Amino acid sequence: MAEAVAPSWIPTELRAMFLMLTPNESCFQDVEDVRPYVQQATPVFVGLMLLELVVGVLKTGASVVTVSDGLTSISAGMISRLPHLLVRGCELTAYIYVWERYRLVELPWDSAWTWWFTLVGVDFCYYWVHRFAHEVAILWAAHQVHHSSEYYNLTTALRQSLTQQLSSWIFYLPMALAVPPSLFAVHIQLNLLYQFWIHTELIRDLGPLEWIFNTPKHHRVHHGRNLYCIDKNYGGILIVWDRLFGTFAPETDKVIYGLVFPINTFEILSVQLHYYLYLWERSTTYKTIWDKLSTFIKGPSWTPGKSRLGDHADIPKVTGQEVPHEPSWSLPLQVYVVLHFLLLLGTYHDLFENKMMLSQLTILGMISYILLTLTSLGFIIDQRPTAAVLEMLRCVVMVMVQRCGYVNPLTPSLAVPTEAFVSLSLLYWALQSFSWLLSTKKKSE
Repeated sequence: MAEAVAPSWIPTELRAMFLMLTPNESCFQDVEDVRPYVQQATPVFVGLMLLELVVGVLKTGASVVTVSDGLTSISAGMISRLPHLLVRGCELTAYIYVWERYRLVELPWDSAWTWWFTLVGVDFCYYWVHRFAHEVAILWAAHQVHHSSEYYNLTTALRQSLTQQLSSWIFYLPMALAVPPSLFAVHIQLNLLYQFWIHTELIRDLGPLEWIFNTPKHHRVHHGRNLYCIDKNYGGILIVWDRLFGTFAPETDKVIYGLVFPINTFEILSVQLHYYLYLWERSTTYKTIWDKLSTFIKGPSWTPGKSRLGDHADIPKVTGQEVPHEPSWSLPLQVYVVLHFLLLLGTYHDLFENKMMLSQLTILGMISYILLTLTSLGFIIDQRPTAAVLEMLRCVVMVMVQRCGYVNPLTPSLAVPTEAFVSLSLLYWALQSFSWLLSTKKKSE
């Protein structure tokens, strides 16, 4: 393959996000050699989120992200990656299986033409992954996680589903008939990385690029619950697919973000799984087997007697005056949640860094601890009555995990303060739990 000069003074991870990698530097013969671009882009994610925060304050005088919504979005991103601790991603596993057994031709892995063909092919497949995720209720149950935020900022890009990868792999299999897995492994990452920076309100219009590429302006429409926004602008990198298949809508009225029926919770397991329960409960209200089945395979708005995608006229009207759900909670409690979240991020990072040296049982235990922590912090944000008891139990587990060496301070110099902070947290929530149980007992009497 001909040599190409790459702008090497820009970090690879940042260039990957903006499709500035050359075919020469991002073609690999074997899947095992493919760089983990998404994992390595974490510092870029953080840097751009901080930049957006600063620019947002300077430009609007207010923060573009809240503690409750931002932490929930990042938590969803963390949860979506947990299965990779145990198994290789479904998309790549299924792809390799089809490639090894059923490929029809073998395009050269070191060809620039193959590289560009794969970029366009993956994006075309993504369009249909995305469209079906909106038009089939059981797939929407996974994808709705990404749309559940009532804000639109770079943290929203991280609000990913735990379960969507269980179905998305199907749509990429036709490419396995010709495209080497190593190139697919590159472009499935580049496609995801590109979509990070378009989740912002600070970039308004990109001129002629709007005709070809998916941009913040187009993707804002996709995240809206206004009637004109519903089921529009599915493209990943290219917006031409929406223009070709009739699903394009320009940004006109003020976009109101989130689900048409906001979930009003920041508890992460509810955010991830609530729609599955909703579908099951809705299916039980129907009498015929076909109607019960249709609840899952037709559109989210479908009801008996309606067309496959339902009737958008049934969607609640948007006035433009909607205010995002935002609980009122004290600054000290916000600081507490942020500090414990930062401690968890350290544990989460260490777990991924050391996964090859840990037993499966240890990994399962740490995954359970991460889920417990994120759930408990969500209970605190939601100010649920049982938050004190759950957080007390989590602090007990945290002390045990800390003693085993799986919870490390952010820096060695913070070892003693971190241990003291965890101990004080346990004491505080033990007292809060006792007070809550006492008041509950008095009420029952």
